[in-house]
Amino acid sequence: MTNPKKAAGSLVLLAAATSLMIAQAFAQTPASPTPPAQTPAAQAPVAQPPAPTPAAPAITAPAVQAPAAQTPIVGQTAKNPNLPHNLSPWGMFMGADIVVKAVMIGLAFASLITWTICVAKLLELRHETRRAKKRIKVLANDISLAEAERDARSGKDAVSRLVQSAAAEAALSDTVNDEGFKDRVELRLSRVEAAMSRRISRGTGMLATIGATAPFVGLFGTVWGIMNSFIGISEAHTTNLAVVAPGIAEALLATAMGLIAAIPAVVIYNHLVRMITAYRALLGDATAQVMLLISRDQGRRSLRIARAAE
Repeated sequence: MTNPKKAAGSLVLLAAATSLMIAQAFAQTPASPTPPAQTPAAQAPVAQPPAPTPAAPAITAPAVQAPAAQTPIVGQTAKNPNLPHNLSPWGMFMGADIVVKAVMIGLAFASLITWTICVAKLLELRHETRRAKKRIKVLANDISLAEAERDARSGKDAVSRLVQSAAAEAALSDTVNDEGFKDRVELRLSRVEAAMSRRISRGTGMLATIGATAPFVGLFGTVWGIMNSFIGISEAHTTNLAVVAPGIAEALLATAMGLIAAIPAVVIYNHLVRMITAYRALLGDATAQVMLLISRDQGRRSLRIARAAE
């Protein structure tokens, strides 16, 4: 009985060991897929597409740099040697067409003439006006024509010329019995007054001409410059503003110079005309004073003759 029990116990133990081994085999069977778990590790080289990710920026970098590559193209258009880079007044003048340059030079010369005439005529008018007023004060005193002639003998101003002319006619005429003496004196004085007025007005006609023609001369330069700009557009086969803008700016500079020459000329001309008108009025006063001296002299001579006859 003991042996069968031991044999049965051995069989039980053997069965338990066998079942444990089978259980371990089945337990290891799902673990066998661990090699598939290793497949991700094995596929890690395949999952290395992140390695291409460094290459991806290399691909996208040219795409990002493409606009930057276009910038030099635009810059090269702006740096075209045929187009001016300096758009200052002097740069535009140097880049302008020969015809536009000639127009600008002519307008600059006209402006120089305008200011030269302005300074010269203002100084001359002020000087002549001051001398005329001084002579008129002398003629307004109670003096004779002979005394006025001695005072004005060395003078070269307009009032001195009036007095000298009247004294010369008095020396050539019979101042007592000649009824046409005053008429001849008035004729002489009017001629002297007209001559002095023409002399003081010299140069103002140039101002009127510049003021009237300078805007149109500048407009001619503008039209010529714009025409050349459109010709440049057709030759370049482009409507890029960089091709058109410099020529238009140069053309408009010609118009600006025309206005710069014309506006001061007109203003200065009007001012000088007013001053010349006032000067002519002084000459008219001087002529009246000379005629008053002649009339007083004739009255005094007539009175002396009448007293002598008594």
